[in-house]
Amino acid sequence: MDAIVVEGLTKQYPRASRDVGLAASFKALFQRNRDFVTALQDADFRIGAGEIVGFLGPNGAGKTTTLKMLAGIMAPTSGTASVLGYTPFDRDPRFLSQIALVMGNRQQLWWDLPAQESFSVLGDLYDVPPNDLRARLHRLVDGLGLQDKVTVPVRRLSLGERMKCELVAALLHKPKVLFLDEPTIGLDIVSQERIREFVADLNREEGCTVLLTSHYMRDVQELCERVIVVGDGRIGFDGKLRDVAARVGATKRVKVTFEHAIEGNDLVEYGALASQDGHTVELDISADSAPQVASSLLNRFAVQDITIEDPPIEEVVKRLFEAGTGTREPDR
Repeated sequence: MDAIVVEGLTKQYPRASRDVGLAASFKALFQRNRDFVTALQDADFRIGAGEIVGFLGPNGAGKTTTLKMLAGIMAPTSGTASVLGYTPFDRDPRFLSQIALVMGNRQQLWWDLPAQESFSVLGDLYDVPPNDLRARLHRLVDGLGLQDKVTVPVRRLSLGERMKCELVAALLHKPKVLFLDEPTIGLDIVSQERIREFVADLNREEGCTVLLTSHYMRDVQELCERVIVVGDGRIGFDGKLRDVAARVGATKRVKVTFEHAIEGNDLVEYGALASQDGHTVELDISADSAPQVASSLLNRFAVQDITIEDPPIEEVVKRLFEAGTGTREPDR
């Protein structure tokens, strides 16, 4: 069963513009030039109940706009969307009681009050029975390690602690669909890992459907088997995370630490130079040639260490956009 169905979803924003100069400024007082910016164009995808799907793309690609439309915050220009069988932009209370949206740069907690006060108010707004609310808070607060933080005014919490409290607030009513927009932005590594583990546990235990946007590819790699890649408002790829690299050519990254300094030009025959830091060099090579390249480097140079691995997924995604040839992948 699909929890989210999107067909031809499009969002355009009107934009006023004018030419440079005093005359143009005067003319704009009476007649403005208008055009439209397309944030999302003809998006089609389905997300099954219980899936965790990564929604990837550069800034301005249309990711947050899509999440806002699916959460019912804004209406599309055209196209349709269904979440749990509801049309989001109708804002049916029954729909709103089953979804949650967490945005890393927005907060719903009262700044000067302890988080537990906000939880009580939100529990009333969601009509969560008191006994259920207490049990739910115990589960969420323990899961995120917030036992000694919920009594502290929110303004005194660290960024990571506030983000965890935001997650608790969003999950009080046990939503069936969770939209996460950059939930780990600006957080330290420990806080990022705790939130990833928590989301994975939540999905496994409660079957919550999750649509995640993040610029931290570790979030996506640890949580998502499937990704949807969007750029310039259009979906360029929809399929398994491991298949993204295949769309732009199978490559490997060879990381070599030499005993002595090596000029990058001496390695150009092996592949593209990705980085060089002192005696350590990273090369991007074709996957088929990896064994031969490693053997040649070991025979030709004095090597302290060598590793071969897949290139960072963020670089693969970047290449996908630069190639401009992304297409949907039908197999999920």
